[in-house]
Amino acid sequence: MSAELAEAVRLLQAGKLVALPTETVYGLAADAANPAAVARIFAAKGRPADHPLIVHLPGAGWLERWAREIPPLAWELAEAFWPGPLTLILKRAPGVPDAVTGGQDTVGVRVPAHPLTLELLRAFAAADNKAGPAGGLAAPSANRFGRISPTSAEHVRDELGDAVDLILDGGACPVGIESTILDLSRGAGALPRLLRPGRITPEMITRATGVKVELPGSPDSPDSPAQATDTPRVSGSLDAHYAPRTPLRLLAPADLDAAATAASTEGRSLVVMRRQPARSVLAFPATAARVQTRWLPADAEGFARALYAALREADALGAEQIVCEAVPESADWAAVADRLRRAACGAGA
Repeated sequence: MSAELAEAVRLLQAGKLVALPTETVYGLAADAANPAAVARIFAAKGRPADHPLIVHLPGAGWLERWAREIPPLAWELAEAFWPGPLTLILKRAPGVPDAVTGGQDTVGVRVPAHPLTLELLRAFAAADNKAGPAGGLAAPSANRFGRISPTSAEHVRDELGDAVDLILDGGACPVGIESTILDLSRGAGALPRLLRPGRITPEMITRATGVKVELPGSPDSPDSPAQATDTPRVSGSLDAHYAPRTPLRLLAPADLDAAATAASTEGRSLVVMRRQPARSVLAFPATAARVQTRWLPADAEGFARALYAALREADALGAEQIVCEAVPESADWAAVADRLRRAACGAGA
């Protein structure tokens, strides 16, 4: 183990905060079994106390420390997708702090795929000999609450500065948006519910397990009034989230040029974010014009990987507005569409 990882373990054991890379976004980690340490996450982010955190584990073998009444489907999903960007919502085990669950009887857990963070989690778990819940790190995105998630160590430094005791630099996050969240807390016989879309799609889950996933928008879905009372609160589920400080609008591809022309004519500063083939150069053009264009990859995975960094760059330009091309209405774009919709809702605040 490197000296930096050993220092990270020491800090986490002391109740400090460590920013770490995952395959999705950078997380702000603390010992999930230490309520005082978890409280430091909420303070650093400005996060509401009833907003639950996701516990990151070194492997599926630690699951029973954090969850109870684990259905067979959870083990199937762990076998198929862990380590990876899938969070499972389960009944929480005795002793799991309210600070992690937002006071609910459920807990979100996942095993991240980034090799640096997996090594840290295994080292932390090996040193954590507490009874009951142990070996887990609570790690929401390492940014101010509601703002754009960080996908590089530099983003974390810019956003949180001295509020973090150590930042582990694992390079750019290869997925770029947060994990899929799947609710398995309703007991035997109930379909798993999709609470947040991500890289792991409902189609992938069905192919791996043969089980249908309950989707938002269906009569029995968690966003219907009948289901609202038994749907767990989860990370990233608020209408306004992932948001830049610059007002953001989503426009159909055919409307982008008209918006750019109008801004130029009226002397307004504007950043246009649009899709182009992945082999094209991804950079702002070298121009002093008040209308600038940011090109993102045309495919869903490439767009997701580049999205948050592009939003941060656009936000830093100080333009009066950002307009972004609305993405296709297809299953492979669902997670990106979800993030853009919430970003536009919270932008400019």
